[in-house]
Amino acid sequence: MRTFLIIAEIILAIIVVVSIMMQPSKADALSGFIQGKGDTFYSKNKGRTKEAMLVKTTIISTILFVIVTIGLNMVK
Repeated sequence: MRTFLIIAEIILAIIVVVSIMMQPSKADALSGFIQGKGDTFYSKNKGRTKEAMLVKTTIISTILFVIVTIGLNMVK
């Protein structure tokens, strides 16, 4: 059981790091805000984009990472 949790934690750690590193910076969004580009295709379909998928992946994998870490500490 302990070995399984350690392997799961390593895999989840890699997923968290990769999903965070793949997300674009928010500096690009600020330039569009200043220029006044308000109603775009991206703003209408935010939930379906690659960026939204990366955010969801990051949140889910981080929650699972925390759960596995707590479980690993309880197994000791």
